[in-house]
Amino acid sequence: MHRPDDIPKRHARWRLVIPVLVTAVALVAACSSTDEAGRTGGSPVASAPEGTSGATPGSQLPAEGCEPPDASPVAATPVPGVASDLDIESFDGTRIRTHWFPLDDASAAAPRPTVLMGPGWGLPGDTAVESVGVLGALNIGSLRDAGYNVLTWDPRGFGQSGGSAEVDSVDFEARDVQQLLNWLATMPEVQLDGPGDPTAGMVGGSYGGGIQLVTAAIDCRVDALVPVVAWHSLGTSLYKSDTFKQGWATILSGVTATASVDPHVASANASATSTGRLSEEDRDWFLDRGPAQLVEDITAPTLVVGGTVDTLFTLDEDITNFQILRDNGVPTAMYWFCGGHGACLTEPGDPARMQSAIISWLDRYVKGDEGIDTGPRFQLLDQNGVHYVADDYPTGSDEADPIVGSGSGELELVAEGGAGPSTAGGGAGLLDRLVGPITPARATNAVDVEVTTPGSSPQLVLGAPTLSATYRGTVADGERPTRVFAQLVDDATGLVLGNQITPIPVTLDGEEHEVRIPLEVVVFHATPRATVTLQLVATTTAYGQPRLGGAVTFSAIEVSLPVVTGVMPG
Repeated sequence: MHRPDDIPKRHARWRLVIPVLVTAVALVAACSSTDEAGRTGGSPVASAPEGTSGATPGSQLPAEGCEPPDASPVAATPVPGVASDLDIESFDGTRIRTHWFPLDDASAAAPRPTVLMGPGWGLPGDTAVESVGVLGALNIGSLRDAGYNVLTWDPRGFGQSGGSAEVDSVDFEARDVQQLLNWLATMPEVQLDGPGDPTAGMVGGSYGGGIQLVTAAIDCRVDALVPVVAWHSLGTSLYKSDTFKQGWATILSGVTATASVDPHVASANASATSTGRLSEEDRDWFLDRGPAQLVEDITAPTLVVGGTVDTLFTLDEDITNFQILRDNGVPTAMYWFCGGHGACLTEPGDPARMQSAIISWLDRYVKGDEGIDTGPRFQLLDQNGVHYVADDYPTGSDEADPIVGSGSGELELVAEGGAGPSTAGGGAGLLDRLVGPITPARATNAVDVEVTTPGSSPQLVLGAPTLSATYRGTVADGERPTRVFAQLVDDATGLVLGNQITPIPVTLDGEEHEVRIPLEVVVFHATPRATVTLQLVATTTAYGQPRLGGAVTFSAIEVSLPVVTGVMPG
């Protein structure tokens, strides 16, 4: 996996050393006592202590070590005229608008477990009982049907909540959720694992996925997580290889035009739009937001859900979180579907299958039902909608020969003829309409390298292809970064694999240089003699425009597509 190597040491949470793959099954140590910021660490999985209230214990019980944070009584004010709504005062006095949907049969005599469901960036908490939101995998109704009270909320800065959005900061949004947990623990219809400790899991997509990870890292009361299309690092997702993801930044800034957002968000978008780079101050601010190093502190069982066509938080982000948790012995699984922050232009498969997997995960680790089979550790879809299962990720790619292509060529550094926008269509939803203009498509100004599947049997390409190139080139003077971009096009459909395109840093001083870099992770079922074209392009609608005016001559290009053997249809 590619991780930038120039992140300052003071931001160690953004560097990841991939540990040796292990299959440890014991969880890490119990959570620490509460610190002055109101944080508590994770608790071990344990059996229910005698006297625990509630009919069925959760997975993270109030065993020794899981101490709820000290808190004064929670101030909660009902919202006139809206039975489900109330305002909860957070740790710093900020008003957090919440939406409470307890089960009809939940009571002090028969309390029930609860699921907290966070919304996407810029959105208020979900209140539609039967419909699924833009990035949601579940709705309030399906969670209630499964036997859970449901709590949603407007994150600070959005909807009817006060304060300013701090991008899932561990010091702000995570502490807001801690206060929601404090409130839940006072409600008679809420099952408890112990005093002040509600039996509760979390679900939600994107921003609602990130908040799960940062909350669970500091509060051991969260029993299980299902982060859908979340991220590991905003450095490797929004600013991969120090290249600004301008297409997504414009969308994300637009949806919060009327919200209260920390000034760094607008500052970063403005500077990157004009120069192609972030200021050091803005970059450091974003590197302090979201999960990153905090994932090391999570002990809650976690089902990581990633999108094979997600162009904002690509699969590499999900893999990183998954591998950290797995290698720390946390019960963890990973599920990939055709969706997320991107248009599913291929077969989507059965969406009910993912919903079932999420409910099973909650039933196993929130309700504590040990009879639940949560399925294989790794599940995924190919471009034909075929579902695959594997014991783990990676899945035996070292045992199979990669599919390799090579070539050469010259690329003019001009704006015209770049990758995107896509005209392939997709769904009719709001997200599909938004992402079409920033989705890569086959370019006309490109160096093309054909890659052909050998043999007589189909093969599954799964993982990060590797690009190696020898080149020399020149470019006009300027402050924008020098980049080219790489994408893989399925010649049978004309679609870019997974809608993925990767920025490639290049040195254009007229001298010969070499580059070797992993591309974005893709899934592709390759039939015998199928061809895929690697395209090296000068521009793309996905990323900010690099410095132009010149040319790059690639004297040698090789691309290697990983093939896996440990995956079976299922």
